[in-house]
Amino acid sequence: MDKRKKILSGIGLVAAIIVGYFLYDHLTYVTTDNAQVEGHAVMLAPKVNGYVQTVSVVEGQKVAKGDVLLEIDARDYENTLKQVKGELASVEARKTDAEKNFQRLQDLFSKSVVSRQQFDASQASYSDVKAKFDSLSAQLAQAQLNLENTKIHAPSDGFIAKKSVEPGQLAGAGIPLLGFVSAEERWVTANFKETDLSDIHIGASANINVDAVPGKTFTGKVVSISSATGATFTLLPPDNATGNFTKVVQRVPVKIEFVGVDAKDIELLRAGLSADVKVHKH
Repeated sequence: MDKRKKILSGIGLVAAIIVGYFLYDHLTYVTTDNAQVEGHAVMLAPKVNGYVQTVSVVEGQKVAKGDVLLEIDARDYENTLKQVKGELASVEARKTDAEKNFQRLQDLFSKSVVSRQQFDASQASYSDVKAKFDSLSAQLAQAQLNLENTKIHAPSDGFIAKKSVEPGQLAGAGIPLLGFVSAEERWVTANFKETDLSDIHIGASANINVDAVPGKTFTGKVVSISSATGATFTLLPPDNATGNFTKVVQRVPVKIEFVGVDAKDIELLRAGLSADVKVHKH
């Protein structure tokens, strides 16, 4: 009997500890497992058309800000640049000559040596050449920019998440070729029940567990609470004006920034990973 009592007492103690833990957890935290790791992710696309000459990266590769990721055949743009430079040099010489002639006639006109007609003709000639010079200068700047845009550079330190391009492929302006995820920042978007929002405030600390990084708990801080539920901006938002209304607890996105993570942590915290979040109530 004594042994049985000890066993029952032990079971009761364990049950009491478990109940106490869950009660403490409920009173201390607001929790959700509907959360994902987020990062600044963009699809990189060329600004000019052309055949892809070189692709310098592979999926998963870490790159530094400014690294050349992809190059488009630049010969067409180099030729255009040379052509515009030649035209500009020719017009610049005419502009210099027309400007000197205009200034000379302007001085003579002020002394009543030449007629108004001669002065107006020189002024019109100078204005026409100057307009052509300004237009070609703009074309030269655009040609230089187009040549520079034959190379796609990494916008910041980060990772190549997707590659859908190969050398020899014809690239179109604005067509995405590379998926890029920045290494500068990570945060979690946690979708909390609307009934839990009263216990969440800006600046509250949070514990974050990421499924892909077992055994480690990250620290976070609540930085924003969305002013709309997740269903508000869906393609087909629910229409509660119909007669078949069923009340469903809505979810509200809460942004939680990671605190104290280093470069190694950011490499582990891939965008889109699932996470469990506990936000401190007080």
